[in-house]
Amino acid sequence: MKVLVIGGGAREHALCRALSLDPDVSALYCAPGNAGIAEVAELRQVDALDGGAVARLAAELGAGLVVVGPEAPLVAGVADAVREAGIPCFGPSGEAARLEGSKAFAKDVMAAANVPTARSYVCTTPDEIDRALDAFGAPYVVKDDGLAAGKGVVVTEDATTARDHARACGRVVIEEFLDGPEVSLFAITDGTTVVPLQPAQDFKRALDGDEGPNTGGMGAYSPLPWADPKLVDEVMESVLRPTVDELRRRGTPFAGLLYAGLAITSRGVRVIEFNARFGDPETQVVLARLRTPLAGVLLAAAEGTLAALPPLNWRDDAAVTVVVASHNYPGKPRTGDPIDGLADIAAQDAPHAYVLHAGTRLDGERVVSAGGRVLSVTATGEDLTQARARAYAAVARIRLDGSQHRSDIARQAAEG
Repeated sequence: MKVLVIGGGAREHALCRALSLDPDVSALYCAPGNAGIAEVAELRQVDALDGGAVARLAAELGAGLVVVGPEAPLVAGVADAVREAGIPCFGPSGEAARLEGSKAFAKDVMAAANVPTARSYVCTTPDEIDRALDAFGAPYVVKDDGLAAGKGVVVTEDATTARDHARACGRVVIEEFLDGPEVSLFAITDGTTVVPLQPAQDFKRALDGDEGPNTGGMGAYSPLPWADPKLVDEVMESVLRPTVDELRRRGTPFAGLLYAGLAITSRGVRVIEFNARFGDPETQVVLARLRTPLAGVLLAAAEGTLAALPPLNWRDDAAVTVVVASHNYPGKPRTGDPIDGLADIAAQDAPHAYVLHAGTRLDGERVVSAGGRVLSVTATGEDLTQARARAYAAVARIRLDGSQHRSDIARQAAEG
């Protein structure tokens, strides 16, 4: 099978790495890709938001499967265009992807499906915003209704900060604060059958100790030794299956990757948000632990045959990802800085640790930074302590002027 992956971040690098290790994949392409993805896939250029262009590229390459990585092309209906061209595509329709594209739509679906989530108000005027903030009080949780690349959420004790963010968003969801640890749980679905992956935890704040501004994610780990062994089964029954069933009932079945961001609160599991694609950086650690070849699972979801697959096979290993970000991230990042040390990691830390590229490009022969989150350093080990040590040993080899990373990814979980 020839596979085309759409996207160019660390999530897509993780997907391409897993697909490149699948013996059933005869050719692997990525558009647009990045400097790291170029080592495992043939790069192509395409406007990722132009469904017709993506479909034409897939046909030209003879792709038997297209995997759409980022959320914006999914919300734009790229998967619909690929399927209309008769090519299997892993990714929900534009209508189903509204589950991520609109927080208000997601709340409506959850209410209809009786899925537990935070109480919330959808606001469009300053008066509505003020009333909602007063109703819930601090800490304030304010979410841009639309796509915001993981940075549209503000959680703050300061009412002025919350109000300013809300008014800048236009349409906004203001909701009650959910206490307790957060968990990311992915599920692959064909619109009827739902297959959960292993849970992970990510770190949204820029600085150690969960301080600093929200980011797209500064690291992740899996498994979660502190989580209830029944957590996945509980979330399947209370969240994932009801949501998939509700979307099918509405005539807009969700086929692709359904991501549930969860809070394990004192009152039970609550959904923080849904995403319509693999999350970044959780994908890096989840796929590091998946033993089952990936292409066949994604194709089965695209073709509606997931029920015929055997259960997924997982490694017992733990995995940790540490994100190396550029100077000033999550503000306007500085780009174009040379990145050194990648060859050292490949020579000294492989196969237990490796680098997945996020915001990189080639400048002649040199790899340079090209975004806010630059690299995802991923490592596996017998347990989180070993995986963590390997990840940070590899991070220490990277030389990128002004770069930053958190030093506490998975520390608390590893220490028990």
